[in-house]
Amino acid sequence: MKLKLYQIDAFADQVFTGNPAAVCPLTSWLDAPIMQKIAEENNLAETAFFVKKGEVFELRWFTPETEVDLCGHATLATAHVIFEHLGYQENLVKFFSPRSGELTVKKESDGSLTLDFPVDETVAIQGVAAINEAIGKEPLKTIKGKTDYLLIYNSQKEVEAITPNFHLLDQLDCRGVIVSAPGDEVDFVSRFFAPQCGIPEDPVTGSAHTTMIPYWSKALGKRKLSARQLSSRGGNLICEDLGERVEISGKAITYLIGEIEI
Repeated sequence: MKLKLYQIDAFADQVFTGNPAAVCPLTSWLDAPIMQKIAEENNLAETAFFVKKGEVFELRWFTPETEVDLCGHATLATAHVIFEHLGYQENLVKFFSPRSGELTVKKESDGSLTLDFPVDETVAIQGVAAINEAIGKEPLKTIKGKTDYLLIYNSQKEVEAITPNFHLLDQLDCRGVIVSAPGDEVDFVSRFFAPQCGIPEDPVTGSAHTTMIPYWSKALGKRKLSARQLSSRGGNLICEDLGERVEISGKAITYLIGEIEI
């Protein structure tokens, strides 16, 4: 069986930046173990698979080690493929995820793409000693989301200086840990660590912003926010708090178009 495969740099306007994702269009669903093997072979943070069902695209995401509930950059990458390579004429793509429900991506006049995602379910908690030890720096605040922890710090400089212990992070009971602070040139900055998913540090994490946007919107008293993820590749995002949902905007660019045989 031969399958088309695209590799897209998401939250990027030039190749070798942002977060790379593989996108695999399907005519019908493969067995989950096969999709997991493809994601493992791709060895990218995420591989997205989709099947068109009427006017909706069913969508699933796999890291090299597991299927995940939500992935922003791979959703952005998938929309880019649909808009730019599959002849889709509308300016809105409707997705359905079995794990996260309805999602949409809108194509803006400047070529950027806007994700419409549900906000994360969060609660402020006391600091967790195991997390603080793994990250190596005690935060001002600790917030627990559905799958991740969000740690808040004073400054961008503190976030840049964090050098986590990945062995300890891998033992935590969560998908990953987000570290965030006010930015020097943007409203807020972040980094995201998820070794349990096979991703020591993710370049740009759309889903993590469903946790951060409500926090920073309230903290800064503004609905529209600019953000940057401080990985080595880096990525810029424009965010808006809509209450129960958030919008996350960025650009994407094609790096590779190929074919796989399984």
